[in-house]
Amino acid sequence: MKSLEKQTLVNICEQMAAHSWSDAELNELVAPQMGIITGLQDLLKALDKLRQIDLGALPPATNVQNK
Repeated sequence: MKSLEKQTLVNICEQMAAHSWSDAELNELVAPQMGIITGLQDLLKALDKLRQIDLGALPPATNVQNK
């Protein structure tokens, strides 16, 4: 998976312009500086790991027990 680049977000904003994002907001998504818990890049990496899990190897949710 490639690292998130600001230009990628700029392109998405231009093509799907439902909300205008400031330069500072886009910079914060690419390289968080304001103390958010999880940066967008970290979230994308976590989602990519989840995407690679073979769901067929997991038991049904009804088999999950609360502790």
